[in-house]
Amino acid sequence: MKSSFVGREAELQLLDRLWARPDATLLILYGRRRVGKTRLLTYWLRQTGAGETGQEQPARRALYWVAEPSSALDQLRAFSQAVYNFANPQAPAPEDFTYANWQQAWQQVAALAQNERLGLLMDEFTCLLEIAPSIAGQLQNLWDHTLGRTKLFLVICGSHLGMMLRHTSSYQAPLYGRAAAQLRLQPLPFGMTARYFPGFDADERVAIYAIWGGIPAYWERLDPAATLSDNIRHELLTANNLMQAEPRLLLQDFVNDPHNYVGILRAIANDARTQGEIAAFTGLAQGHVSQYLSILQDAGFVERRVPVTQAERSRLGRYHIVDPYLRFYYRFLANRQTQLALGIEEQSLAEIKRHLHDFIGANTWEEICREWLLRASAQHTLPVVVDQVGSAWTRAAQVDVVGLNSMEKTLAPGECKWGPEPSGRSVLTDLVAKTAEVVPSQGQWQIYYLGFARAGWTAASHAFAQEVASAPPTGKNWRAHSMRLLDLAQVDQDLAAWVS
Repeated sequence: MKSSFVGREAELQLLDRLWARPDATLLILYGRRRVGKTRLLTYWLRQTGAGETGQEQPARRALYWVAEPSSALDQLRAFSQAVYNFANPQAPAPEDFTYANWQQAWQQVAALAQNERLGLLMDEFTCLLEIAPSIAGQLQNLWDHTLGRTKLFLVICGSHLGMMLRHTSSYQAPLYGRAAAQLRLQPLPFGMTARYFPGFDADERVAIYAIWGGIPAYWERLDPAATLSDNIRHELLTANNLMQAEPRLLLQDFVNDPHNYVGILRAIANDARTQGEIAAFTGLAQGHVSQYLSILQDAGFVERRVPVTQAERSRLGRYHIVDPYLRFYYRFLANRQTQLALGIEEQSLAEIKRHLHDFIGANTWEEICREWLLRASAQHTLPVVVDQVGSAWTRAAQVDVVGLNSMEKTLAPGECKWGPEPSGRSVLTDLVAKTAEVVPSQGQWQIYYLGFARAGWTAASHAFAQEVASAPPTGKNWRAHSMRLLDLAQVDQDLAAWVS
């Protein structure tokens, strides 16, 4: 339950670069609720840092303002007083003070930024858009004629992804083309868990990531001195805890009536992967399912995955929940609300512990291994280069991790095992046997095999990897290069180093 700031080095550097520009600069910052947008901005404001000369820089001249879900007049009054008090710190505005309209308020901002760099960070901008949608058009007009000629650094930040994109970034949006940068803040990667939870073992941190994902606000709720089981019990299984309301709040950022969306998320969490399977699970018409899935995809909660070796239009597409907490909630908690309301915690905890191993193996461990492959290629630690990573499957075979470079004709298939014992030779012989099923039919391909096993590999497995290197298997249009075997400790160590 600490509140330390970790990661976000690239985002902080982007803010520094935009701040250093001499002209008016607009940044659109958006992302999922709790992902750390506010924390990023407030942390950046507190940093002074050293300039190019090595001398300490003064505190940034900036105003941070948060819109609240209130009336249009109240929003204008709150913003007016914030701007006035920033300009007149020795003589605060009366409680009822307000500029006559938004244009007048923006004109005051322009005056403050006329000759000196001024940062204006408007957080929860979507609260303002909800009550006054025309504000985006007004801002665009003032940016084009007044604000764009000042030294203003304007950051517009919001959690409602659909609304932010519709009003700021889409082709029809009033502010389209005005932003110097657009940043969708992503959850922290798994590699950051080593820095944030140094007291937990690697497999415990994988479990944490499987449940709470990379959301900093969730990490801060966890007690590093407690066991994983106690953290699950106290943060997820007590009646009326805040995490129980999260799925509803997340969905309400996008839809007014979440009921059918909840049904679809439950279906996917329980292994319904195609539109037909989801329709059968929910009882919804398949045409309606398609519409709901489209909205969930736009929100970033669900994605349609196809074999990485096939085109996006492949008929083998499967739907997956990509938000870890939503995936966990609808798999383990959504159908236990009555138990939790009655304080029956231990039964729920036992059920979670019984199935968490398989849940991690089928979801989080594979995702972590795919991330390792993409980052390893970027670090030039592999004998092949891949620029796409996913999985591959046909009606006859499935490969957990596949890296692909269609230009270089290189393929890196891999198997992922989350068992508590070292994995055996048969896992690797099966992987080689599936090669012909997943290699694209066009071109001559070079194959580099990978094995990811939580507990490592048996001596027979390592011997087989050496056989592959000394006598590479071949097929109709492919030839193996070699095979690399990794355990959790190595994957964890690499990812922690690569994200630093």
